[in-house]
Amino acid sequence: MATMNTYLNFPGNTEEVFMFYRSVFGGEFHTVQRFKDTPQANISGEDGEKIVHISLPVGEGNLLMGTDVLGPIGDKINPGNNFYIFLEAETQEEATKLFNGLSAGGEIITPLADTFWGACYGAFRDKFNIKWMVNYTYPEHK
Repeated sequence: MATMNTYLNFPGNTEEVFMFYRSVFGGEFHTVQRFKDTPQANISGEDGEKIVHISLPVGEGNLLMGTDVLGPIGDKINPGNNFYIFLEAETQEEATKLFNGLSAGGEIITPLADTFWGACYGAFRDKFNIKWMVNYTYPEHK
């Protein structure tokens, strides 16, 4: 069965937020990726230094993850809409089943597809207005 984690969105201060969380929870970041290090076009300067993905292990098997939402490429951040429930599937078939099942009657934000980070990923808002991310990391990228 898939694992479930929390994914937080911030308006440009993700690094500050996660440094604070690390000071409380302890540990080391599992992943820190900046926009300048991705194949996305037109992200440079100050925005290039912002966080595209960060993850901090919390306890046994849990990750607190986050990103900076930059201007026109994401939703406007408001309290209450700045999080996703993140599912890491065990198989690609499970990812497809979870994505299709939970997104039924909702709104697809990012279609389920292969990504530059070596995964099959998609995001949506379910029919109850809850935002979800579904990810399956291919074995060669684990």
